[in-house]
Amino acid sequence: MQNGILLQAFYWDYPADGRLYRRLKEEATSLAEIGISAVWMPPAGKGTSQEDVGYGNYDYWDLGEFDAKGSVRTKYGTRAELEEAITALHEAGISVYADMVFNHKVGADESEVFQAIMVDQNDRNKDISVPHDIEAWTKFTFPERAGKYSDFVWRYYHFSGVDYDKLTGTNAIYRIVGDGKYWAEDTDEEKGNYDYLLGADIDHNHPEVIEELKSVSQFMIEEMKYDGFRFDALKHISQSFIDELTDFIIEKRPGFYFVGEYWHDSKPRMEHYLDKTSYTVDLFDVPLHFNLYEASKREDFDLRTIFQDTLVHANPMKAVTFVDNHDSQTGQSLSSWIEPWFREIAYAIILFRKDGYPCLFLGDLIGIPEAEYDGMADTLVNMCTIRGQNAYGEQDNYFVTPTKIGWVRRGDDEHTPLVVLISSADADEERMFVGEAEAGQTYVDRSGKNEPITIDEAGYGIFTVAPRSVTYWTRE
Repeated sequence: MQNGILLQAFYWDYPADGRLYRRLKEEATSLAEIGISAVWMPPAGKGTSQEDVGYGNYDYWDLGEFDAKGSVRTKYGTRAELEEAITALHEAGISVYADMVFNHKVGADESEVFQAIMVDQNDRNKDISVPHDIEAWTKFTFPERAGKYSDFVWRYYHFSGVDYDKLTGTNAIYRIVGDGKYWAEDTDEEKGNYDYLLGADIDHNHPEVIEELKSVSQFMIEEMKYDGFRFDALKHISQSFIDELTDFIIEKRPGFYFVGEYWHDSKPRMEHYLDKTSYTVDLFDVPLHFNLYEASKREDFDLRTIFQDTLVHANPMKAVTFVDNHDSQTGQSLSSWIEPWFREIAYAIILFRKDGYPCLFLGDLIGIPEAEYDGMADTLVNMCTIRGQNAYGEQDNYFVTPTKIGWVRRGDDEHTPLVVLISSADADEERMFVGEAEAGQTYVDRSGKNEPITIDEAGYGIFTVAPRSVTYWTRE
């Protein structure tokens, strides 16, 4: 969809009241009206408790249907409510993406004794023990579900590692021993090999695991009617498995969409990942996020370098741009929350430019009461509306000084131009060309900060911006 916007429909501390799916159903039409074209839903599978955000995955097949882990519903509602939300979003013309947690499982029903090797936490290729018996929580039998949808039982040999030995009460990283079993060789190279992240780490080389995860994927597509997947924790998952899984899905659903979280600020590493997975998975532009973060923190940041070493600059068709998400919230393990003064600027950078698929964060749209953050609802609704109305056509950049950048979207036959000007320092102005056809037209600051201006005979206007701010201008 041209000028589409993806909405991340949850944040980390979202209330565990079981109402998220109902809210999405009720708000589907209004989301479509502001330009939301797709929604990234939280993980749907049953987690370890009603409070689990969903990344502590227990059962892929229980979407809020069975009385397990303390409740029938998940943090977000029941399976029936999820289906109703997906239907309502589809009726509003909005695609729905499932968050797939394929790296690990948590909350096993039984423990098992098996052989494992303790490894160095900072170099997982370095063994620091001989093979020995440990006892860990690796047997998932799902007694409440009783084999409905799938009779697959997860055993220790379906995993590559764990982080706790019940026999000795030791917290450490253990690599499970087995015939030909080792960490996946095609994960990120951080910590020697970053296959292991947490919980019971899934072995994506095991043929039974591959078939089970393909069945889960097929169920989510055919039964639940999802239109795309957001893959969690791609740094820690075998690239060849993702390549095989996406090929399997695309063969059946050629238009199915994939986006993944590869949390790395290295553009070369992200480009390498795209290549190894056949360019089937878009990636969140983490390098751009960190540039935005640095720009919000440092007075000496050169705005002209905001796209330096970013995915959206190197490969714009594969980049999903974002300001913040649930992981970058203050207090989370990947905390890198962009400063309040810069947030409108950051959203202008992802919403008003030609390249990238922008992702809006629910916490910015509705606020995060638990973090005493009010959000920026009116500003974002306005910006999304402007994106739909005016962010079209060729793009002329005005990257003028370290503290002043701007651009003009020249419009097309159906859409008039859009002018954006940013200052990270004092109030400023810039003479910018919008087109000879615009001569004599009045342009208004849609951000509401400045008085209207008139375009001169040559098609130029002198556009202004307040200190540490952004303005965005369109024909009156």
